[in-house]
Amino acid sequence: MATAFRSSSLVNLAKPLTPNSLKAIRHALSPAQQQPNSQPSQSQQGFKSRNAGVLIPLCNVEGKPGILFQVRARTLRCHSGQVSFPGGRIDETDISFLDGALRETEEELGIRPEEIDVLGEIGPPEKSLRGDIVWPYVGFVHERGSKDPESDDYPYPSLDLDKIRRAMSISEVAVVFHVPLTELVAASRLRSYLFRAERPYWAVDVTDLVRSAEIPSGERGSTSVSTEEVYGAVDPQTDEIVPISEAGVEIWGLTGWFLSSLLRRLKVYQQMSGNMY
Repeated sequence: MATAFRSSSLVNLAKPLTPNSLKAIRHALSPAQQQPNSQPSQSQQGFKSRNAGVLIPLCNVEGKPGILFQVRARTLRCHSGQVSFPGGRIDETDISFLDGALRETEEELGIRPEEIDVLGEIGPPEKSLRGDIVWPYVGFVHERGSKDPESDDYPYPSLDLDKIRRAMSISEVAVVFHVPLTELVAASRLRSYLFRAERPYWAVDVTDLVRSAEIPSGERGSTSVSTEEVYGAVDPQTDEIVPISEAGVEIWGLTGWFLSSLLRRLKVYQQMSGNMY
Protein backbone atom coordinates (compact mmCIF):
# COMPACT_ATOMS: atom_id res chain seq x y z
CA MET A 1 0.00 0.00 0.00
CA ALA A 2 1.18 3.52 -0.75
CA THR A 3 2.43 5.70 2.08
CA ALA A 4 -0.56 7.46 3.59
CA PHE A 5 1.03 10.51 5.14
CA ARG A 6 3.81 13.02 4.83
CA SER A 7 6.36 14.27 7.31
CA SER A 8 5.65 17.83 6.12
CA SER A 9 2.33 18.10 7.97
CA LEU A 10 1.34 21.66 8.83
CA VAL A 11 0.66 20.59 12.43
CA ASN A 12 2.58 18.41 14.84
CA LEU A 13 0.62 15.17 15.08
CA ALA A 14 2.02 14.21 18.47
CA LYS A 15 1.92 17.49 20.40
CA PRO A 16 -1.25 19.27 21.60
CA LEU A 17 -2.65 22.03 19.44
CA THR A 18 -1.54 25.57 20.22
CA PRO A 19 -2.54 29.06 19.02
CA ASN A 20 0.20 28.74 16.39
CA SER A 21 -1.30 25.41 15.27
CA LEU A 22 -4.68 27.05 14.76
CA LYS A 23 -3.09 29.88 12.78
CA ALA A 24 -1.50 27.33 10.44
CA ILE A 25 -4.80 25.46 10.02
CA ARG A 26 -6.75 28.67 9.43
CA HIS A 27 -4.26 29.69 6.74
CA ALA A 28 -4.47 26.25 5.07
CA LEU A 29 -8.26 26.52 4.96
CA SER A 30 -8.35 30.09 3.64
CA PRO A 31 -9.99 30.54 0.21
CA ALA A 32 -6.64 31.60 -1.27
CA GLN A 33 -5.21 28.14 -0.50
CA GLN A 34 -8.03 26.18 -2.11
CA GLN A 35 -7.91 24.72 -5.57
CA PRO A 36 -10.34 26.35 -8.04
CA ASN A 37 -12.53 23.22 -8.22
CA SER A 38 -12.76 23.02 -4.43
CA GLN A 39 -14.48 26.37 -3.99
CA PRO A 40 -17.91 25.86 -2.37
CA SER A 41 -20.75 26.44 -4.79
CA GLN A 42 -23.23 29.15 -3.90
CA SER A 43 -26.00 27.77 -6.11
CA GLN A 44 -27.71 25.87 -3.29
CA GLN A 45 -27.80 28.60 -0.67
CA GLY A 46 -31.43 29.53 -1.24
CA PHE A 47 -32.69 26.02 -0.53
CA LYS A 48 -32.31 25.53 3.22
CA SER A 49 -34.43 22.41 3.29
CA ARG A 50 -31.95 20.59 1.04
CA ASN A 51 -28.78 21.71 2.83
CA ALA A 52 -26.97 20.45 5.90
CA GLY A 53 -23.92 21.56 7.85
CA VAL A 54 -21.37 19.50 9.77
CA LEU A 55 -18.52 20.49 12.06
CA ILE A 56 -15.14 18.74 12.06
CA PRO A 57 -14.23 19.33 15.73
CA LEU A 58 -10.50 19.48 16.36
CA CYS A 59 -9.48 19.36 20.02
CA ASN A 60 -6.89 18.29 22.56
CA VAL A 61 -7.78 15.34 24.79
CA GLU A 62 -5.36 14.08 27.45
CA GLY A 63 -2.67 16.21 25.84
CA LYS A 64 -3.15 14.65 22.39
CA PRO A 65 -4.37 16.54 19.31
CA GLY A 66 -7.19 14.89 17.44
CA ILE A 67 -10.78 15.01 16.25
CA LEU A 68 -14.10 14.27 17.96
CA PHE A 69 -16.46 11.82 16.29
CA GLN A 70 -19.83 10.42 17.28
CA VAL A 71 -21.82 7.30 16.51
CA ARG A 72 -25.39 8.09 15.59
CA ALA A 73 -28.05 6.50 17.76
CA ARG A 74 -29.79 3.45 16.36
CA THR A 75 -33.18 5.08 16.88
CA LEU A 76 -32.50 7.71 14.19
CA ARG A 77 -34.19 7.23 10.84
CA CYS A 78 -31.16 8.13 8.70
CA HIS A 79 -27.60 6.75 8.93
CA SER A 80 -28.25 5.18 12.33
CA GLY A 81 -25.28 3.43 13.91
CA GLN A 82 -22.77 5.19 11.68
CA VAL A 83 -19.72 7.25 12.63
CA SER A 84 -20.26 10.92 11.84
CA PHE A 85 -19.34 14.47 12.65
CA PRO A 86 -21.90 16.51 14.59
CA GLY A 87 -24.31 18.29 12.26
CA GLY A 88 -27.59 18.07 10.44
CA ARG A 89 -30.08 19.79 8.20
CA ILE A 90 -30.34 23.56 8.07
CA ASP A 91 -33.64 24.90 9.36
CA GLU A 92 -35.44 28.23 9.08
CA THR A 93 -33.93 29.55 12.31
CA ASP A 94 -30.38 29.29 10.95
CA ILE A 95 -28.90 32.43 9.42
CA SER A 96 -26.17 30.46 7.61
CA PHE A 97 -25.00 26.93 6.96
CA LEU A 98 -22.29 27.45 9.58
CA ASP A 99 -24.91 28.59 12.08
CA GLY A 100 -26.80 25.35 11.42
CA ALA A 101 -23.69 23.23 11.95
CA LEU A 102 -22.99 24.97 15.27
CA ARG A 103 -26.60 24.65 16.40
CA GLU A 104 -26.63 20.94 15.65
CA THR A 105 -23.31 20.48 17.46
CA GLU A 106 -24.79 22.03 20.58
CA GLU A 107 -27.97 19.97 20.31
CA GLU A 108 -26.08 16.70 19.83
CA LEU A 109 -22.98 17.13 22.01
CA GLY A 110 -23.81 20.05 24.30
CA ILE A 111 -20.86 22.07 22.95
CA ARG A 112 -21.81 25.73 22.79
CA PRO A 113 -20.96 27.89 19.75
CA GLU A 114 -18.87 30.22 21.93
CA GLU A 115 -16.66 27.26 22.84
CA ILE A 116 -15.75 26.68 19.19
CA ASP A 117 -13.11 28.63 17.28
CA VAL A 118 -14.21 28.28 13.65
CA LEU A 119 -11.11 27.87 11.47
CA GLY A 120 -12.64 27.60 8.01
CA GLU A 121 -14.36 25.21 5.66
CA ILE A 122 -13.35 22.57 3.16
CA GLY A 123 -14.98 22.43 -0.21
CA PRO A 124 -16.74 21.64 -2.27
CA PRO A 125 -19.86 20.54 -0.38
CA GLU A 126 -21.03 17.02 -1.16
CA LYS A 127 -24.45 15.44 -1.64
CA SER A 128 -25.45 12.87 0.97
CA LEU A 129 -27.17 9.61 0.08
CA ARG A 130 -30.52 11.13 1.03
CA GLY A 131 -29.94 14.10 -1.28
CA ASP A 132 -28.83 16.89 1.09
CA ILE A 133 -25.97 19.19 0.13
CA VAL A 134 -23.58 18.88 3.10
CA TRP A 135 -21.31 21.83 3.97
CA PRO A 136 -18.26 20.89 6.10
CA TYR A 137 -16.72 23.37 8.55
CA VAL A 138 -13.63 23.00 10.72
CA GLY A 139 -13.36 24.30 14.27
CA PHE A 140 -11.34 23.90 17.43
CA VAL A 141 -13.29 23.02 20.59
CA HIS A 142 -12.09 24.70 23.78
CA GLU A 143 -12.55 23.23 27.24
CA ARG A 144 -15.40 25.13 28.88
CA GLY A 145 -14.18 27.90 31.17
CA SER A 146 -10.52 27.47 30.26
CA LYS A 147 -8.16 30.38 29.68
CA ASP A 148 -6.12 30.97 26.55
CA PRO A 149 -2.47 29.89 26.71
CA GLU A 150 0.00 32.52 27.88
CA SER A 151 2.05 32.06 24.71
CA ASP A 152 1.20 31.12 21.12
CA ASP A 153 3.48 28.11 21.54
CA TYR A 154 1.73 26.82 24.67
CA PRO A 155 -0.95 24.13 24.27
CA TYR A 156 -4.64 24.69 24.75
CA PRO A 157 -6.18 22.85 27.73
CA SER A 158 -7.57 19.40 27.02
CA LEU A 159 -11.27 18.67 26.73
CA ASP A 160 -12.99 16.69 29.46
CA LEU A 161 -14.75 14.01 27.40
CA ASP A 162 -16.75 12.83 30.39
CA LYS A 163 -18.47 16.22 30.50
CA ILE A 164 -19.40 15.95 26.84
CA ARG A 165 -20.71 12.41 27.30
CA ARG A 166 -22.91 13.58 30.16
CA ALA A 167 -24.22 16.47 28.05
CA MET A 168 -24.75 14.63 24.74
CA SER A 169 -28.23 13.86 23.48
CA ILE A 170 -28.71 10.12 23.96
CA SER A 171 -31.65 10.19 21.56
CA GLU A 172 -29.25 11.24 18.77
CA VAL A 173 -25.81 10.04 19.84
CA ALA A 174 -24.79 6.57 21.02
CA VAL A 175 -21.07 7.19 21.59
CA VAL A 176 -18.68 10.16 21.51
CA PHE A 177 -15.01 9.36 20.99
CA HIS A 178 -11.70 11.08 20.25
CA VAL A 179 -9.27 9.95 17.56
CA PRO A 180 -5.71 11.27 18.04
CA LEU A 181 -4.06 12.55 14.87
CA THR A 182 -1.33 9.95 15.27
CA GLU A 183 -3.96 7.20 14.97
CA LEU A 184 -5.21 8.69 11.69
CA VAL A 185 -1.87 7.91 10.07
CA ALA A 186 -1.39 4.44 11.57
CA ALA A 187 -1.05 2.05 8.62
CA SER A 188 -2.85 -0.72 10.52
CA ARG A 189 -6.00 1.42 10.69
CA LEU A 190 -6.16 2.59 7.08
CA ARG A 191 -8.02 1.00 4.21
CA SER A 192 -8.10 2.41 0.72
CA TYR A 193 -11.64 3.02 -0.46
CA LEU A 194 -13.52 4.84 -3.20
CA PHE A 195 -15.97 7.62 -2.41
CA ARG A 196 -19.01 7.30 -4.65
CA ALA A 197 -17.12 4.46 -6.38
CA GLU A 198 -14.69 6.84 -8.07
CA ARG A 199 -12.64 9.09 -5.74
CA PRO A 200 -10.02 7.39 -3.55
CA TYR A 201 -9.72 8.17 0.15
CA TRP A 202 -8.73 6.48 3.40
CA ALA A 203 -11.31 4.71 5.57
CA VAL A 204 -10.10 4.46 9.18
CA ASP A 205 -10.69 1.51 11.51
CA VAL A 206 -11.62 2.86 14.96
CA THR A 207 -13.20 -0.25 16.46
CA ASP A 208 -11.06 -0.24 19.59
CA LEU A 209 -11.42 3.51 20.17
CA VAL A 210 -15.21 3.35 19.93
CA ARG A 211 -15.58 0.37 22.21
CA SER A 212 -13.29 1.89 24.84
CA ALA A 213 -15.43 5.05 24.74
CA GLU A 214 -18.76 3.26 25.07
CA ILE A 215 -20.82 4.18 28.11
CA PRO A 216 -21.13 1.18 30.49
CA SER A 217 -24.50 -0.53 30.17
CA GLY A 218 -25.52 0.45 33.69
CA GLU A 219 -25.03 4.13 32.89
CA ARG A 220 -26.76 4.31 29.53
CA GLY A 221 -30.12 5.93 29.07
CA SER A 222 -33.09 4.02 27.77
CA THR A 223 -32.46 5.09 24.16
CA SER A 224 -28.74 4.34 24.15
CA VAL A 225 -27.51 1.00 22.88
CA SER A 226 -24.41 -1.14 23.10
CA THR A 227 -21.68 -1.43 20.51
CA GLU A 228 -22.81 -4.90 19.49
CA GLU A 229 -26.29 -3.56 18.73
CA VAL A 230 -25.11 -0.57 16.71
CA TYR A 231 -22.26 -1.46 14.45
CA GLY A 232 -21.99 -3.35 11.23
CA ALA A 233 -20.09 -3.50 7.97
CA VAL A 234 -20.41 -1.37 4.86
CA ASP A 235 -22.11 -2.67 1.75
CA PRO A 236 -19.74 -1.38 -0.99
CA GLN A 237 -22.57 -1.34 -3.51
CA THR A 238 -24.85 0.97 -1.55
CA ASP A 239 -22.56 2.61 1.07
CA GLU A 240 -25.12 1.54 3.66
CA ILE A 241 -24.43 -0.28 6.92
CA VAL A 242 -25.03 -4.03 7.15
CA PRO A 243 -25.41 -5.44 10.68
CA ILE A 244 -22.78 -8.15 11.08
CA SER A 245 -21.73 -9.23 14.54
CA GLU A 246 -18.03 -9.58 13.71
CA ALA A 247 -17.81 -6.30 11.79
CA GLY A 248 -15.48 -3.53 12.88
CA VAL A 249 -16.20 0.19 13.09
CA GLU A 250 -14.81 2.50 10.42
CA ILE A 251 -14.81 6.18 9.58
CA TRP A 252 -16.01 5.90 5.99
CA GLY A 253 -18.43 7.32 3.44
CA LEU A 254 -19.07 11.06 3.49
CA THR A 255 -17.46 11.43 6.93
CA GLY A 256 -14.36 9.58 5.76
CA TRP A 257 -14.20 11.67 2.59
CA PHE A 258 -14.40 14.95 4.52
CA LEU A 259 -11.78 13.70 6.99
CA SER A 260 -9.39 12.74 4.18
CA SER A 261 -10.03 16.07 2.46
CA LEU A 262 -9.08 17.98 5.61
CA LEU A 263 -5.96 15.91 6.24
CA ARG A 264 -4.84 16.35 2.66
CA ARG A 265 -5.29 20.09 3.05
CA LEU A 266 -3.12 19.98 6.17
CA LYS A 267 -0.52 17.92 4.25
CA VAL A 268 -0.99 14.95 6.56
CA TYR A 269 -2.25 12.62 3.83
CA GLN A 270 -0.74 12.41 0.41
CA GLN A 271 -2.86 13.08 -2.62
CA MET A 272 -4.26 9.69 -3.58
CA SER A 273 -4.75 8.41 -7.09
CA GLY A 274 -6.64 5.57 -8.71
CA ASN A 275 -3.50 3.49 -9.21
CA MET A 276 -2.52 3.39 -5.53
CA TYR A 277 -4.00 -0.03 -4.80
